[in-house]
Amino acid sequence: MREFTKHEPLRPKGTNSEMIAIDILKWPGMNQAFIVSFGATLLLTFAAIPYGKRRPQGRPTSWGEAMLAATYVFGVMFMAFGVVPHQWIDHANNDLGWDRTKLIYGPGGLLKPQSAGGWNPITLQYEAIRDIIVVVLHALFFGLIIFIWNWWQTRDARTTVPAIETSSYGRPLVRRT
Repeated sequence: MREFTKHEPLRPKGTNSEMIAIDILKWPGMNQAFIVSFGATLLLTFAAIPYGKRRPQGRPTSWGEAMLAATYVFGVMFMAFGVVPHQWIDHANNDLGWDRTKLIYGPGGLLKPQSAGGWNPITLQYEAIRDIIVVVLHALFFGLIIFIWNWWQTRDARTTVPAIETSSYGRPLVRRT
């Protein structure tokens, strides 16, 4: 019977080739909670556009509609500024291992710090990259919310037809062809 060491892979007898298979759902870069929360937040944010196309701008809002809209906007902003960044931080810490102890060496050790035998006087950590991505997520959602607010406020300005020029008596000016 053949004994296997700790570092030798288990394979059937007579097999010399190794097969590398990547299960995309188990890949370290894949985090379902982050991807679903990010996609759901984008979907819920852009859902205001089809609704805004159906609703005229001058229509009065009832108390119930205002409360429902405020709850909806609060929920979307809670997802955008609370859940999505939290899921990214969890993913970076737990799945990718981006914490204070993981240093950035860069390609070919270009950014290797002096404390690890490199030339760079600054010690860069993956934790900083994680936090920069969180700031970018916040900036993305902040810009998206400003875009949606602007779109909502100017939605009827884009659909109005240009008025026909009128005379001083209020009659339309029409040229004969």
